[in-house]
Amino acid sequence: MIEAVGLHKRYGDVAVLKGIDLSISKGEVVSIVGASGAGKTTLLQLLGTLDRPDSGSILYHGEDISKYRDRQLAAFRNQHIGFIFQFHQLLPEFNAWENVCLPGYMSKTDDAAVEKRAKELLEFLGLGHRIDHKPAALSGGEQQRVAVARSLINQPDIVFADEPSGNLDSKNAEDLHKLFFQLRDEFQQTFVIVTHNKELASMADRKIEMRDGRIG
Repeated sequence: MIEAVGLHKRYGDVAVLKGIDLSISKGEVVSIVGASGAGKTTLLQLLGTLDRPDSGSILYHGEDISKYRDRQLAAFRNQHIGFIFQFHQLLPEFNAWENVCLPGYMSKTDDAAVEKRAKELLEFLGLGHRIDHKPAALSGGEQQRVAVARSLINQPDIVFADEPSGNLDSKNAEDLHKLFFQLRDEFQQTFVIVTHNKELASMADRKIEMRDGRIG
């Protein structure tokens, strides 16, 4: 489904990625591990189209999206990719349901359909009784589940997660890890997860280790 071919990326004089080749199949849960500075987050940002490689290609279903223009790439990202971050990135002025709806409103989906799906996702994730609560009234684990629902609102092909349990206690982290696999099993959802959590990395279908900008 997704393939990176010969990805290189520099920031100034620093070579962060040094020729990455990677293929990810639909329904896989893939973990990316490695020491700080190994290039994990940079790789995630390139695969998620948040940044562009200096050279190399990113193929989605065989099409080279790294050649898309910015507006075309933004539309592609909204329709096909979901994101989960360590610190939730929820908007404090909106409640849980509204936060989940926001990416859907930016797509071409009918608003009523977006709102219905947002409610269904929150109920599926055990937050049906919390949809009217703003982030400040939610626990850390609840906020991260709202972020998961938001990442799924546009039914993305793939979800990229950057240290998704890094800000959670051990119980909430374990619950979140189980949730990823439940979503994979029920919806064939694909996840690529950058993590320092050894348990989550080992649970993945495949663990990719990065060293000094390379895989292996």
